[in-house]
Amino acid sequence: MGILDGKRAVIVGLASNRSIAWGIARALRSQGAELAFNYQTDKLRGRVEKMAGQLESDIVLPLDVSEDAQIQRFFDALAGQWDGFDVLVHSVAYAPADQLAGRYLDAVNREGFGIAHDISSYSLAALAKTGRPMMLGRQAALLTLSYLGAVRALPSYNVMGLAKASLEANVRFLAHDLGPDGIRVNGISAGPIRTLAASGIKGLRQMLAHVSEAAPLRRNVTIDDVGNAASFLVSDLAAGITGEILYVDAGYNIVGMHMPSTP
Repeated sequence: MGILDGKRAVIVGLASNRSIAWGIARALRSQGAELAFNYQTDKLRGRVEKMAGQLESDIVLPLDVSEDAQIQRFFDALAGQWDGFDVLVHSVAYAPADQLAGRYLDAVNREGFGIAHDISSYSLAALAKTGRPMMLGRQAALLTLSYLGAVRALPSYNVMGLAKASLEANVRFLAHDLGPDGIRVNGISAGPIRTLAASGIKGLRQMLAHVSEAAPLRRNVTIDDVGNAASFLVSDLAAGITGEILYVDAGYNIVGMHMPSTP
């Protein structure tokens, strides 16, 4: 028996088996959830279908979250397979590469700022708005992924930090709005992980080394750590939790000052 037996979960944003989305998908499936996935482009379709098959799912539908028409078509197609679903995982973030290098003011521009906020934050509200009818009456849960850069200034994270701050505010406003429908909305702020997406962040290796030394647990977290926490948050065990950002970062976010360990 799993804590998600009988639940149906939509995973938006899976593109690699070196991703947090993959860790979440595996964990949800191990706890009994049926899964459905999207692919952003035809180039990614085969890869996502292969990963979906490993998790016993044959529901893989096209969806680019930057287009409202595609979001509508995605849920229309999903309705042909399922009469509703219980979990929506939003694992979507993007900023142009030139926005994630160097000084913030040197990098930021109007176009990059808009793209980062549209894809990384607005898409959560867009998915919730269109997917809401299929979640009604099911005590459903939405989950998104944030990072410490939403509340702390970090080198090179730049405009993505602002987009994640917007995303965390989105969680609170959606939780307030959807609560009367019985729909919960939460986020996980994961520590740095050597994922394919994170490889685009300058200084990742040094970041991982620093966190493993400074975090109370003295290690970096894994996609499985995040997946297991996600399984709890979207399950009925977390029925009283909404509008929250859960840190899964080996405790790094609580540290005010780190002194190197002494013998």
